[in-house]
Amino acid sequence: MKIALIDAARVIRSKNSGPFELTLDIMFKEQDMYELFKARNLINRELIATLYGVTPEEVLSVVYFEPAHAVKATLKRLIPSGAPGDRDIYGAQQHGPLLDLEWELT
Repeated sequence: MKIALIDAARVIRSKNSGPFELTLDIMFKEQDMYELFKARNLINRELIATLYGVTPEEVLSVVYFEPAHAVKATLKRLIPSGAPGDRDIYGAQQHGPLLDLEWELT
């Protein structure tokens, strides 16, 4: 069975978590999909680090949040919000790498 994150989630977004951090939110359409991702730890620190080209230590947290059927990952911003060279002051355009994720589950 193949699962694409874009099919399992109803919301995939990014946003600032202060000027030095970026938060990624994934909210699942159905509880069973949330439970599957959580049980298999499909969204984890190593995956986020690989997708965003940072070390696992720069991924500050990955939290599965039961009441919202969501997972939230927070990582250090490579460039602080609003600093010279920052191309996304609000952090709202950083969720792109999540959109192509898919897993082959057996």
